[in-house]
Amino acid sequence: MATGKSDISGWLVRPAGLGWWAGLVAVMAALTTHTVLVTSDGGMDNGIVVDAARTWLDGGSPYDDAHFLYFPSAVVAAAPQALLPRSLLDVLVPVAVVLALAGGWVCALLTHRVPLHSRLAVLGLLGLAAGFAPFAQLVRLGNWTVTAVLALPLCLLLASRGRWVAAGAVIGVAVALKPLLAPMALLFLFARRWGALALVVLVPAVSSVVAAFFLPDPTGFLTRTLPFLFTADDAFLRLYEAGPAAVLPRVGVPEALAQALAVLAAAVGVGCAYRRWRGPGPQPLRLAETSAGLMLSAFLVSRPSYNHYLLVVLPLLLAGLPYAGSVTRRPGFWLALVPQLPGVTWPWLESGKRRAFRDAVSLCLLAGTLAYHALRGPWGARGAGDGEGAGRAAGGWRAATGGAVRP
Repeated sequence: MATGKSDISGWLVRPAGLGWWAGLVAVMAALTTHTVLVTSDGGMDNGIVVDAARTWLDGGSPYDDAHFLYFPSAVVAAAPQALLPRSLLDVLVPVAVVLALAGGWVCALLTHRVPLHSRLAVLGLLGLAAGFAPFAQLVRLGNWTVTAVLALPLCLLLASRGRWVAAGAVIGVAVALKPLLAPMALLFLFARRWGALALVVLVPAVSSVVAAFFLPDPTGFLTRTLPFLFTADDAFLRLYEAGPAAVLPRVGVPEALAQALAVLAAAVGVGCAYRRWRGPGPQPLRLAETSAGLMLSAFLVSRPSYNHYLLVVLPLLLAGLPYAGSVTRRPGFWLALVPQLPGVTWPWLESGKRRAFRDAVSLCLLAGTLAYHALRGPWGARGAGDGEGAGRAAGGWRAATGGAVRP
């Protein structure tokens, strides 16, 4: 590893001093403590899932709450929380969410072979916690999106080491908890890993069917939740949806046209993600950018789609910063994050009713930057390597990372 280079990559992978770690611990501790003091049931979104589990334990149907949008398997998974005192949940859930977010960052670093004692390891997590507003929002809400934030980097870490079946199992379990990572099935399709793809489908399907037999309304997800997602006009949820299909009608675009544009953008995104998968560069970088492209394409068209969904892909992309061919070297990547800076006042867009417009800018700009990156090729790394073999070669690694990261 070349740590003496003047390039930013060499500086980022050098060991971080004790003071750097002290600052990170202070920020994470402050965020966790503040959340413990101001939330109940571990956060509003976690409370929805826990209340659904309590309803089930009391003999009712969890799908009586229209805002419970999870598979039956999630009801069973939330049951242990329902048995705990609320005062204990106030402490345990924020701590668990912060640890899961940190765990996802660690997996992202390991996927890209970035040293865990490096400056990037400290600055990346510190930047996410202090400089990216959805990070703190996710902790305060206790939203189960955090399971995807941890599961996706873990999946790619396993896949980058050839353990595709285990990677498929991780995605399957994550989908059983929250269906957010379902688009990742396309990655296994691209890679032709049929056994892993089978687990992605079977784990949530089997667990949900089994769990449904224990519910008073076994078909509640199919008869209530799916129609609600596709047809209901929930005034509360729509205020925070960042997808074009939800935002464009608010500025006068006909709803049918907005939906068509969102579907078209998602289809283009999937095509660009496939091109990135088939393109040059080391395998970890292709895995991360292909997966990010697939997930952002889904966020463009899915209902609902919130700003904290960006945390599913952001750590994976940010951890690839030492690579000269990374999408993080493109200005569009950083511009997409500007609307999410905490403490910045955006005229006419500060109220909760209009925040979705800022979130839509971040989502669309980040998705567009990834698509452009896939079409134009890795930034500054043309000829750095082609396919898995070149990505693993020492010369390919040196070219892709500027000598900063070793294979």
